[in-house]
Amino acid sequence: MSLDKATVKNIANLARLEVREDELDHLAGELSNILQFVEQLAEVNTDGVAPMTSVAHMELPRRRDEVTDGNYPERVLANAPERIDGFFVVPKVVE
Repeated sequence: MSLDKATVKNIANLARLEVREDELDHLAGELSNILQFVEQLAEVNTDGVAPMTSVAHMELPRRRDEVTDGNYPERVLANAPERIDGFFVVPKVVE
């Protein structure tokens, strides 16, 4: 697929990019090459190939879902400029 100057200008407009008139021919060629490469990738037979989330097989480290830090509200609230009944007091921001 090859792109013409009008199509490149339209793509630049949609992407909110300012492209000078003398750059349109070069960009048309570059974008056409990219589209040809994508078309070439579409020809590859991927039947039976599982989707990948990463190129390297790895498992994310997991931790137990348990509370490990807390149960000392006085220490947590020690630096609060204002507190009431164990809660932070903040200014109202919604009218």
